[in-house]
Amino acid sequence: MQVLSIHSWPQAIAHLDADAFFVSCEQAVKPELKGKCVAVGKERGIITALSYEAKAKGVKRGMFVSDAGKICPGIIILDSNYETYSLFSVRMFEILKRFSPIIEEYSIDEAFIDLTGLRRLHSGSYEDIALKIQQTIEKELSISVSVGISITKVLAKIASKYKKPRGITAIPGKEIHLYLKNIPIEDVWGIGPNTASLLKKFNVKTALDFALKNESFVKQYLSKPYIQIYNELKGNPSIDFIKRISYKSISKAKSFYPPSNEEKFIFSELLKNLELACAKARRFNLAAKELSVFLKTQDFQVSGIKVKLSSPSAMPLMLTESLREVFLKIYKPGYLYRQTGAVLSGLTEKIQYSLFDDVSKIEKITDVYNAIDNINRRFGRNSVHLAASSDSYSLSEQTTNLPLLDIKV
Repeated sequence: MQVLSIHSWPQAIAHLDADAFFVSCEQAVKPELKGKCVAVGKERGIITALSYEAKAKGVKRGMFVSDAGKICPGIIILDSNYETYSLFSVRMFEILKRFSPIIEEYSIDEAFIDLTGLRRLHSGSYEDIALKIQQTIEKELSISVSVGISITKVLAKIASKYKKPRGITAIPGKEIHLYLKNIPIEDVWGIGPNTASLLKKFNVKTALDFALKNESFVKQYLSKPYIQIYNELKGNPSIDFIKRISYKSISKAKSFYPPSNEEKFIFSELLKNLELACAKARRFNLAAKELSVFLKTQDFQVSGIKVKLSSPSAMPLMLTESLREVFLKIYKPGYLYRQTGAVLSGLTEKIQYSLFDDVSKIEKITDVYNAIDNINRRFGRNSVHLAASSDSYSLSEQTTNLPLLDIKV
């Protein structure tokens, strides 16, 4: 068998993949759920994530909640709580930065880590470093992760899937061929069903088949991204690290039951979503240039509107007036509503004030939200929030001047 790389560790790239991340977060917050058949997605009526116990019973992602209950009687199905998942994600990436200065946050529950040259610093092999990362995350967050290590990003991602959950797999350069021979071509990161179908027509059925093809064949039939994947499978790094996740938008939406036609209640639910979206934006030092709002009726009819903000912001106190204005444009008295949502878009890291902005006021509000974020991190989400997001306030109270803060601590 042809050896694809003559060097075992010219560099070391780890790929970390959290195991059943959304459900694991729920189980970390509610330890009594550990070891049970658990899924999330109740608010959508579709299973979006599930525990390994539920998977073993035949439950699958994308399955209707009603069907999951038939296949797995007693399964516990929860509403998704993306704010909690985001908080766990931030803490997980903070742990990773203790082990390496070069981290790519690939998704909410995945990361690439450059471990090259760090064996002496951490007094162990690359597998030892992966084990320390795994143990630290489990100790501090009560969730498990799987880690794959190899000499390119594509190979590291293959390695992380090799043993799950709580797996650690290392693929040295000299052993690439031993792992690729059992990987179906459609399971290679970045190769979609259409490309896999094309390659199979040329008898390329596994990752190893692809890696052993002549470069001229790859260049003749495939575009640059697939040439990069081909090189990475052969042990030649071709895909660079991306410094951080780039958010195009941040959205928060939540359904409520029973549906309601009470104006003040519906607005308060919308304001809660705005607060959650803004909190996430602030965690990543982002501010929005645009605000979108939508309302969904009982019969699933959606109305929405987008407005440009006078200046970028992630401070609900500064966005409440705009929120009220667009809400009143799309809200229809007498209609029963079941969901509200707020979307922040046009996100930017650099905030430039205009001549018309009250900079002193903005800086004071920023200081307030820095304090609020610290309190909420310490005591839990929404320990401090706008009083206007409580449905005990009338809409006129909610939108007169700046809403007061409500403290639950």
